[in-house]
Amino acid sequence: MQVTRTLAKWLTNYDSQKSPGSKFRAKRIRPLLQMIESIYKEKGSVTIIDLGGTLQYWGIVSSKYLGDHNVSITIVNLPGTAMPEDHGLFRFLEADACDLACFEDNSFDIAHSNSVVEHVGDWERMVKFSEEIKRLSKNYFCQTPNYWFPIEPHCMTPFFHWLPKPMRLQLVSNFQLGHWSKATSIDDSVRIVESARLLNKKMMRALFSDASIVTERFAYLPKSFVAIRNEKDT
Repeated sequence: MQVTRTLAKWLTNYDSQKSPGSKFRAKRIRPLLQMIESIYKEKGSVTIIDLGGTLQYWGIVSSKYLGDHNVSITIVNLPGTAMPEDHGLFRFLEADACDLACFEDNSFDIAHSNSVVEHVGDWERMVKFSEEIKRLSKNYFCQTPNYWFPIEPHCMTPFFHWLPKPMRLQLVSNFQLGHWSKATSIDDSVRIVESARLLNKKMMRALFSDASIVTERFAYLPKSFVAIRNEKDT
């Protein structure tokens, strides 16, 4: 549907700092920046692992800020994901974020994830993902969209995620919705529909029981949740 594609481009144009999506992210990461500043004051450097992240995402933080706080960022994505070469403050790694045995416990100052836990698979894999975040750092910041927000954030279609699965399969088989291309087969339809499994607040609290769950709102409605654990606050 043209309207969902247009809405997706307008809301999530992260190349523009003036887009609604960029503004939401800039406001959302304030606790993360406070965490960075606190660790920098103590150690003089900050190491971050970003599970499922992108270089574009970190454009919301100025390179000067990252440089001034001696931040280094390791971005992890699944094998086969197109990623740039290591450069500057950034290192890129192909790995499964649900199994990062290549890193020892507390290998990083901060573990970070933005809109990824809903994409890792079923509940068992979500649990493994959360366990890796908690294992890799005593400080973490993990965000995910809210199941009960009326607009599905990936296809930008109202109430889509509340519809019975057969109806969702039918929709993606017949239309391009938001960020999703029109499915080319029933196999493709199922993979698209199952690519995002939104969580509610109770599920986030179960995954990150040692964190504060912060609610992000849009028009007074709970839009997403952020699990934040700051070792200094515990």
